[in-house]
Amino acid sequence: MNDVVEKQVVELMQVSPLAEELAERFARAGHRLYLVGGSVRDALLGRRSGDLDFTTDARPDRVLKIVSGWGDAVWDVGIAFGTVGVTKKGMQLEITTFRADSYDRVGRNPEVTFGDSIEGDLLRRDFTVNAMAVDLASKTFIDPHDGLSALRERVLDTPATPQESFADDPLRMLRAARFAAQLDFAAAPRVVDAMTSMAEEIDRITAERVQAELSKLLLAADPRPGLELLVDTGLADRVLPEVAGMRLAIDEHHQHKDVYQHSLTVLAQAIDLESSHEPTSEPDLILRLAALLHDVGKPATREFQEGGGVSFHHHEVVGARMARKRLRALKFSKEIVDDVSQLVFLHLRFHGYGKGEWTDSAVRRYVTDAGPLLTRLHKLVRADCTTRNRRKAAVLQATYDDLEARIAALKAKEDLDRVRPDLNGEQIMALLGLKPGPDVGKAWKFLKELRLDRGPLDHDEAVAELKKWAAENGVGDA
Repeated sequence: MNDVVEKQVVELMQVSPLAEELAERFARAGHRLYLVGGSVRDALLGRRSGDLDFTTDARPDRVLKIVSGWGDAVWDVGIAFGTVGVTKKGMQLEITTFRADSYDRVGRNPEVTFGDSIEGDLLRRDFTVNAMAVDLASKTFIDPHDGLSALRERVLDTPATPQESFADDPLRMLRAARFAAQLDFAAAPRVVDAMTSMAEEIDRITAERVQAELSKLLLAADPRPGLELLVDTGLADRVLPEVAGMRLAIDEHHQHKDVYQHSLTVLAQAIDLESSHEPTSEPDLILRLAALLHDVGKPATREFQEGGGVSFHHHEVVGARMARKRLRALKFSKEIVDDVSQLVFLHLRFHGYGKGEWTDSAVRRYVTDAGPLLTRLHKLVRADCTTRNRRKAAVLQATYDDLEARIAALKAKEDLDRVRPDLNGEQIMALLGLKPGPDVGKAWKFLKELRLDRGPLDHDEAVAELKKWAAENGVGDA
């Protein structure tokens, strides 16, 4: 191998002496062990990986015997597919027997067949940059499909033809988009052509597997290249049709080519705010999904107005419903579905208050409606400011600064995180002579609205208001 590759592989060995230690155990047992796939790719890219992937000529039962007593923990959940997992000193290692699988090209699960050579194993891998290996005994670099050149050129290509590769496993098309986002690689033209012509094959993949790839894509440092690849090839029409559909709607502010481009910009700005706007956070899937989907209701609500204007009335309501439906179809958790759809529903609320004429009541309602999503809502609304008019952008940001300051000031005076009526259900029943039932709920809701409008009331004032409401509505003994 050339000097650059050798230097990087040696560095990898220094980073993970466990690999060499493990290779010695396999050698003593008469087997070869290879570092393979993403572990080699990332080492050559100078990326540190917490997990290591290996392949070997040893069959799974033999692998179990070799690692037993060496690893801190060993598991065989994937042993039917030839994979044994090991943890050692906090690192996770996966050791898979050479594979030479065959596919029926109807589903995705292969008929597992173990192979006899590293070259055969590498041929069945998804992309050439993942089809490189290091023989750990001899420190030999193995690259039969010239993955190193693809790595240098930052190109995603397949060891076999893309048509063969994607027919075997259509999920690889989504993996191409994910790697485009994670690694900032471009798909080779023949890969793009195959993804375009074979997009409908993704329907063979379960929603859970699709969701897992989309989540990884969205959590990349820059998801945009991956999302654009999905849209440009037509794959998004199968897995995220609402996103592809936003290309139909012209942004009413005429600041973007279309709502699709605007949404990608909002996503990028939301990602920036994860680490720059307090409180900061790690990559946030809920925020990123909300940023991507916040305007999906626009195509369905588009109306052309006299003079050339365009409106999208109530697109946040329609969009929240559409986001909920899509995320459910992709089998996201109930928490993610609920949180993302609520953020989509709330993302326009801030703009309903003009230049910031926020009453205390409006601030309370904003905080209460957002609930635990308030920090994410702050970031989403700020990210949604994509106007090229610098003065207008500065005004919008300053107005939101003022809102956050108002929220902080009001929180200092009262508990905004748990706005509840000043009287509880038992007190309501005792004061009005009620038994549990709908009237108690109506009274509770009245007091909650009163609390939002006027802030905390003292006990006597709350009692007086409750009795006045009861009398006006013929409820209880009032």
